Amino acid sequence: MCGKGWIWYPGDFELYHGMLQNFQREERSYGWPAYWKMDDWRKNVRFYNNYQLKEATRICVTAAGQGYAAVNGKKFPFGRWIDCQEGACTIEIFVGNMFGLPCAFVEGDVIYSDSGWMADDFTECHPVGMSSLYQDKEKDPNHVYYETEEVLPVSEEEVHDGVLMDFGRMVNGTVRVMFADVWASGRSAGEVTVAYGESAAEATDLTWCYYKSEHVISGDVLRRRAFRYLYIPGCRVGQVSCVATHQWVPIPVKASFWCDDEKMNRIWDVAKETYRLCSGLFFIDGIKRDRWIWSGDAYQSYFVNPYLFMDEEIDKRTILALRGNQDIVQHINTIVDYSMLWLISIEKEYWMTGDKGFVQMLYSKMEGMMGLLESQLDEHGFIRGRERDWIFIDWSDIDKTGAVCAEQVLLLKCYETMAFCGKLLAVDYQKYEQAYEKLKANLFAFFWNEEKGAFIDSYESGKNHVTRHANIFAILFDVTDKVQTRSIIDRVLLNPEITQITTPYFKFFELDVWGKTGHLDKVYDAIRDYWGGMIDRGAVTFWEDYDAAQGEPEQYGMYGDPFGKSLCHAWGASPIYLLGRYFLGVRPLEPGYKTFEAKPQLSYLGKLDCVVPVKGGSVSIKYDGEHLEITSDRDGLTE
Repeated sequence: MCGKGWIWYPGDFELYHGMLQNFQREERSYGWPAYWKMDDWRKNVRFYNNYQLKEATRICVTAAGQGYAAVNGKKFPFGRWIDCQEGACTIEIFVGNMFGLPCAFVEGDVIYSDSGWMADDFTECHPVGMSSLYQDKEKDPNHVYYETEEVLPVSEEEVHDGVLMDFGRMVNGTVRVMFADVWASGRSAGEVTVAYGESAAEATDLTWCYYKSEHVISGDVLRRRAFRYLYIPGCRVGQVSCVATHQWVPIPVKASFWCDDEKMNRIWDVAKETYRLCSGLFFIDGIKRDRWIWSGDAYQSYFVNPYLFMDEEIDKRTILALRGNQDIVQHINTIVDYSMLWLISIEKEYWMTGDKGFVQMLYSKMEGMMGLLESQLDEHGFIRGRERDWIFIDWSDIDKTGAVCAEQVLLLKCYETMAFCGKLLAVDYQKYEQAYEKLKANLFAFFWNEEKGAFIDSYESGKNHVTRHANIFAILFDVTDKVQTRSIIDRVLLNPEITQITTPYFKFFELDVWGKTGHLDKVYDAIRDYWGGMIDRGAVTFWEDYDAAQGEPEQYGMYGDPFGKSLCHAWGASPIYLLGRYFLGVRPLEPGYKTFEAKPQLSYLGKLDCVVPVKGGSVSIKYDGEHLEITSDRDGLTE
């Protein structure tokens, strides 16, 4: 993964920063920590490594916390150069930290901290955790080190007896406020209020805007927040100036996209900006409202990542942060389907990276998750929610009486994932294959309705209610045969009487089905109409939800809150995946892109000049209307 750098107990960096991330939500002057169980990181850790030295050498150990280093049992304080003699040499580092992440950095010409070290929490030993973001001794892993960019307003106008500043883009960072001298000296209090908004309507609503700082004086630097607009009541243009410092975790964009459809180019660019803003140490849902790590949001981010970043570390950090420690008593984010999506994502991650070691590290936690899921099965093998469990699926009118069909389809995929990973690791997997076959038989016996030619939501309510959700999952996860798939397409997905998908979250799954079944015209039109509709409204990032029938200011409301909708939401970035996977036709044929293909669909996008990352390289696709050129800087490409 990386060479020299800071080391910690594997998964603890993610637990520590994941908890900090899930404590960042702020709403109308109060903090809102996430409402689910969060596991703690270890407070004391032993790191060790063994060497056979050909000659004497020196090391210096830096650590975050208290403790000592030991060479062949002799103890030394941190920060001092230590002589290591020729021959067998065992290095141990004991670090305790009550208030942060215990971690260490070892400098030396021969001995240094790298992935060859082991971490011991005094019950279990594992290879250490590391990150390419923390290879510098001066960068303590207890802190996040952002890249920064100064951003100025692109316009200022006087509105409602105040000044509205438009920064022309979404900013996630701090704001420095300065008063003009003449105006400041004429005010008795020397204070202003700064209101924030993803929209101008939000910023100018001093009652309902999510963020607002009061009693701001000249020179104040306000806390990190997300916004496009700032509104300062009671002043005029020129009396107050604001400079934003946008902050982001440096994850390089490795893709580019251009075609001769300018709207599609704009959609790709806005999706890229949306995705970058929602990608830090972890994939978060949105930059304004929650800022939490949600498993369902992250699941879709894992699909986009290979087509924009091809960054293995952010996937792994997010997966580790979501799962927590070994024992598990509550579903991820309290949502049963989100626990299952977490488990399914491990197979997805392996197809991207080919990292068998990561699967090996997680497998016992995967088994723990399956244990929790199976503790909730009824006599038919159907999973049911418990008290305080949330059966989500989507914001839609789904019949959730008793066992819910969509949950059972996800459980099928969990069994398939466990069998796949069990085979990979050469451990017992037959029990999962057997459970799959039993559940599949019961799924069709109880939920498949021949008259409707589709799966119903619930067999217990007697309503025989059909929604798109379970049927979409069934096609995506290859539960149905060709005849059943055709029936679902004709009688559900093409049926206008079946409630339409309205959220970008589940629209992703629906469009993935259309792409998988070859209905690319529907994918293309949906991208231009749905995401293009937001572009037509002036969106600079994609929203949590979009309804073309809504106008100002109703389009900003959600959850009964006039500005409850996130206007920069990670699941809004799915056009990057849909375009890369189905229209540029790039996908791995073997895990880790050992072999991969590129089969662009030229009839939709016309001329092309695109780059799609693959593991260890990239694919270039160029088409001038007559000649197609596909090249790659690494082996394994098939066309």
